[in-house]
Amino acid sequence: MNRSLFAVRKFVLLRRSYSSAGRQVVTNPEEIAKLYRELSLYPSLSRADVGPVITSQYGGKYSNIYTEWSQRDLERNENVKFCRQYIVFHDDKSLVYSGASGNCTEIRGEVLSKDSPSGEMKAVVRECTVKGEEKQFLEVYGEFCYEQFGCLVWSHSETHLLYVAEKKRPKAESFFQLSSSIDEEETTRLDRKETVKGEQFAYHEDWGEALVNKSCPVLCVLDIEGDNVSVLEGVPDDISPGQAFWAPGDTGVVFVGWWHEPFRLGLKFCPNRRSSLFYVDLTGGKCEQLSSGSSAVCSPRLSPDQCRIIYLECSVYGPHMQCSKLCMYDWYTKKTSVVVDEVKRSKEDGFAGIYCSQLSPKCWSADSQRVLISCPQRSRKDLLTVDISTGSVTSLTAESDIGSWCLLNIERDLMVVSCSSPNCPPYLRVGFLPSRDSQEKVVWVTLEGSQMLPDIGWQIMTFTPPPEHDNSQYPGLDFEALLIKPKEVKAEGNLPLIVIPHGSVAKMFRTAKRTVSQCIASHTSVFVVLLVNYRGSLGFGQDNILSLLGNVGSQDVKDVQFAVESVLKNGDFDGQKVAVSGGSHGGFLACHLIGQHPGFYKACVARNPVTNLASMVGSTDIPDWCVVEAGYDYSPDCLPEPSVWEQMLNKSPIKHVTQVQTPVLLTLGEDDKRVPNKQGIEYYKALKARQIPVRLLWYPGNNHSLSKVDAESDGFMNIALWIIQHLSLR
Repeated sequence: MNRSLFAVRKFVLLRRSYSSAGRQVVTNPEEIAKLYRELSLYPSLSRADVGPVITSQYGGKYSNIYTEWSQRDLERNENVKFCRQYIVFHDDKSLVYSGASGNCTEIRGEVLSKDSPSGEMKAVVRECTVKGEEKQFLEVYGEFCYEQFGCLVWSHSETHLLYVAEKKRPKAESFFQLSSSIDEEETTRLDRKETVKGEQFAYHEDWGEALVNKSCPVLCVLDIEGDNVSVLEGVPDDISPGQAFWAPGDTGVVFVGWWHEPFRLGLKFCPNRRSSLFYVDLTGGKCEQLSSGSSAVCSPRLSPDQCRIIYLECSVYGPHMQCSKLCMYDWYTKKTSVVVDEVKRSKEDGFAGIYCSQLSPKCWSADSQRVLISCPQRSRKDLLTVDISTGSVTSLTAESDIGSWCLLNIERDLMVVSCSSPNCPPYLRVGFLPSRDSQEKVVWVTLEGSQMLPDIGWQIMTFTPPPEHDNSQYPGLDFEALLIKPKEVKAEGNLPLIVIPHGSVAKMFRTAKRTVSQCIASHTSVFVVLLVNYRGSLGFGQDNILSLLGNVGSQDVKDVQFAVESVLKNGDFDGQKVAVSGGSHGGFLACHLIGQHPGFYKACVARNPVTNLASMVGSTDIPDWCVVEAGYDYSPDCLPEPSVWEQMLNKSPIKHVTQVQTPVLLTLGEDDKRVPNKQGIEYYKALKARQIPVRLLWYPGNNHSLSKVDAESDGFMNIALWIIQHLSLR
């Protein structure tokens, strides 16, 4: 492909020449579009696989590392995937030489791929259009997987492939359907047998946002030698299986099963759905439940010695994202133990708990004694090691000045990670995990660099709420924010401030790629960006998360406003030019802030915002969230009491809409199942009725994330122009 990783270097050169012209506010749409086009050249690292150790003819050992990246292509209006391979010479303890092997290659039509353990065979799930219908094919070399449930796993013997597919429904016909003689000839007896009448309009539940039409996954096994596919029998009908892998000795399959009843709730970004670890035997078809049926589990990973399975566990319902336990199931003793328990407050060593909904595909050390986890620790994302015997947790990256570390893979202690900071886009590093008792530090080697943007500075600020804002049930909690600004500030004039509360509750801002884009935009347009991790964010302990339940629209709003006012006390910022922007719960907060602090913010941007919890509860795929955030326990078998409806309304931004003075830009996804677009429309109409300046952008084919290239690029332009216009920066 023409645009690849080398485009990053081109971008850096463009940035240098662009910024050298001086710090002038960019207000011209053509110049803003040029900036976004440059930003789109930054690729995002999504996957890394480490191949088997190979001994060269000269006796040296090396491994090949396969990586996948994605990049926006504005001309084609799509995200382009490409791959690149690297070669790493090593002695099993340290790196001797590393470098890229070949150029980038665009990946077309691949949904999923996986090399066999020996590296001698490869399986690829490929998508293509046949007669106007999208189909998926499984190719093995020398309507199928999706992220939540999906897997593509070779058996240990490399004779079978395990994957997940959507269960085929019988063909439905009208009661009055007539078949012609030609149809009869073309229709096989099997198809005719599977046809049912009167079912073509039957409603079928699915798993919600980003999993539309994903309802009944099944486990499938491809026999490579026999060239046939079979659906695994024995899986209970009332669960959806996924995240599966082969049991030791290929005797069966271990998988996570999510219960359907009483009805399916949204599953994407909701690891708190009731689920369990199961094992189904291949010979007898017997299905055995391995973990508790009263909790939620995910990400089971088998140790290299095939003796233990580690997985994440948390409570059902409650906050969607919360502090998880790291549990371990011993395959031979059949006993389960908690390796790392839930952490209520940060410990003396700084460990704040485990916060992630998915472990790396491979996360075990070679000796099967340690597990590696990358997860938020306050406002950073660190790489942690957990000793399964002692439960001790050690950070490999706590002393680093890099803000975000993401473990992509580990194979025979060779770690592959993606690193980023607000002033540095993601780049690729490798290093060997030191032995268990070693005091040595990891020696990281960069395989693919990304030049730091030297003109941008960032810092993590810690805030202690004033006594009147303290939570009596969870006292003494603090919170943080990331402040991103140009390192050099002109003497004349103060800088405008953009405030960005993070998205869904119990998440937090990490120093990742999206923040880089915001940071560069702030640098070029001479903005300062404040990203607030209010109380209720991940990475600060379970108490911090629980403190927000029943206090949404109050505690979080006070935290954001307190952080903003604290920052404005610095003379570098213009208190008359403050804008607020947020998506999802961040949009909820943006709308709350302009209602509770009328006139303070001069511009507001809300992307798929929650505006009325009471009207959202009946239309969203996460009704439990509306009830729990309002401070009540959720029960799927009963409607909320009138007092609960009242509380949900009182805690919503729509309650304060009569006080709003700030111009508002709303961006909505037509296919949003998480926060239905009626939420934004309801707020839009309320503002229009009060003659408050408001504009609504409607993006067909986009869901809650608004992540398609057309929505993201158009949104960038309109958001920038809206803020520039209403902060009077032209």
